[in-house]
Amino acid sequence: MDFTKKQILRILFLFIFSISFAQTAKTDSLRGEFTYLLQYKPNTLARDYVVKELFSLQISDSRAFFISENKLKFDSLFMERYNKNKNHIDLTNIPPSRSNFLIIQTNENSQYYEAVGMTLLTYNSPAINNWKLINETKLINSIACKKAEVRYKGRDWTAWYSTEIPFPYGPNKFSGLPGLIVKITDKKGDYDFELVKSVPNSKIKGKIITISDRHYQNAKLVTKKELVDARTSFKENARYQLESMGTVFSQDAKDNPRDRQKKNEIEKKGYNPIELED
Repeated sequence: MDFTKKQILRILFLFIFSISFAQTAKTDSLRGEFTYLLQYKPNTLARDYVVKELFSLQISDSRAFFISENKLKFDSLFMERYNKNKNHIDLTNIPPSRSNFLIIQTNENSQYYEAVGMTLLTYNSPAINNWKLINETKLINSIACKKAEVRYKGRDWTAWYSTEIPFPYGPNKFSGLPGLIVKITDKKGDYDFELVKSVPNSKIKGKIITISDRHYQNAKLVTKKELVDARTSFKENARYQLESMGTVFSQDAKDNPRDRQKKNEIEKKGYNPIELED
C-alpha cells in the first residue's frame, strides 16, 4: 500500500473513532471493581495453544459491565493523545484486544454489544436461572468459595462463588449466584475465568464506571445470528477493499491461495467458541 492510501485509511479510522467517542457514563456509581484472567483454547485442533486476556468487571448499583482491559487502555490512551493533538494521533504502543465486545449484566438479562464497522450492534440473553448449588466449599486465592454447576449454551460449567462478596455477578454472561463468581471453568477445560485482582472499597468511593458509553449507547438491536453474520461479512468486505487498494497481508506473501484456503478450512473446522449453542 502506498503512502497516500495509508493516510486515507488512517484519517478514516480516526474520524470514525473520534466522532463516536463519548463521555463516560455519569449515572453509574462504582460499587465494585474486579479483574479476571481468561485462559482459553480457540481451536480444538490445536489444544496446546492457549490465549490469555485480562477483563474488567465494574459493578454499579443495578448492573455490571464486563469488558477487555486492553479495550479500556485503548480508550484511555486514545483520548489522552487526541486531546494533545487532534490532527496527529500516534497509535503506536496502544495495546490490541482480541475481544471486541462489552457485556452488561442485570438481574433480568445479559446484553452483548459489539461494533461492526461503523454500526454498534446488540443482542440480549436471559439471565441464567438454572444454577445447581453444591454443598462443597473451597479456598481460592484466600477467598472462601461455594460450588455451583450449570449447563449453559452447550457447555457444562463449574463455578466457585463467594457470599463474602455480595454481588450476584461474574465474568462474561455468568450471573445469578448469591455472591461474586471467583472462578468458573467449563468441564472440557477450554475456558477458564479466575478472579486475580479486586480494588478495595476505600479506593472506589465516589468513583463512577470508567467505561465510555459509546460502547453501548444507541446500539441497534439484532439477533445473535445477525450480529455474527454482520461481523463475518464486514471482515470479508474489509479485506477485499484493502486488497483492491494494493494491500498485501504478510501471511499471504508466504502462502499460495490453495494453502490459504486449506488453513482457513482448518481454522473453521476447529473453531471453539465459548457458546456452542444459541
